[in-house]
Amino acid sequence: MEGNTISVERVIDAPAEQIFALLADAGKHPSFDGSGTVDHAAQPSLPLELGSKFGMSMRGRPESLFLPYRTTNTVIEFEPNRRIAWKTTMGPLGLIGGRIWRYELEPVADAPDRTLVRETWDVSSDHQRLMLKVGSMPKQAEDGMRATLERIAARLAP
Repeated sequence: MEGNTISVERVIDAPAEQIFALLADAGKHPSFDGSGTVDHAAQPSLPLELGSKFGMSMRGRPESLFLPYRTTNTVIEFEPNRRIAWKTTMGPLGLIGGRIWRYELEPVADAPDRTLVRETWDVSSDHQRLMLKVGSMPKQAEDGMRATLERIAARLAP
């Protein structure tokens, strides 16, 4: 991983509004998480907006030593039907973490019911940035994002 971001993208057969509605409800995140680490949201349904904070209960990866943990997420970018991003932290005062998960939606020009979705893992402001950029973490993030976009596509398939 050379820079601080990894992005994956996929065209999904659904309008941007439908995809954004799914992304902007924190309670639905476990249903499309492809990483296998999101266990459940703190609230069953929580519509998001700029500045929203939401909690997630996470499960450790089987191949890692991580035990279940909890994250606090803050929506830092919010453009309805176009872009949403949240920063994920843990621990007292948010001193652990700081990675950003961003989704950008672009309607396909000649097909209004199809949307290019780009998911980005951004560690530029993560407190553990240097550690995250080495080893298997970048590949795990990329694989998880591909699986997430696949799950979103399957969930919204006509």
